[in-house]
Amino acid sequence: MLPCHSREAVVTVRTYDKGIMNGYLQHPRLEKKEEFQSLSQMVLLLNSLLNLEDSLNRPLPLIHSECDRREGIAAFRIQILFREHYTWQGRLVWLNENQEVVFHSAIELLQLLDEVLAE
Repeated sequence: MLPCHSREAVVTVRTYDKGIMNGYLQHPRLEKKEEFQSLSQMVLLLNSLLNLEDSLNRPLPLIHSECDRREGIAAFRIQILFREHYTWQGRLVWLNENQEVVFHSAIELLQLLDEVLAE
């Protein structure tokens, strides 16, 4: 397993209806907030950013700026600690509720997001 270099993104969810997520992602490699219209689009965007980090082999600082928790219905900090064979291990921090949970796969991350947002 190789640790990721720039391993953190902030995801703000604007809407979540019947499993369809809409929001934006912030990452050190992005100049501005990147919009997404689905959970799969968010995961693919984050994966491409992690691939870019691996190819450049240069670490970036983690995001320390606070996102506006009043914008949207939820805000998350996703920390990818390791990637191996397209599987992610890391932490999901729910910023609105100051709760943190560990995930052991990308599928588990998706299930956690769905559980939180479906409430």
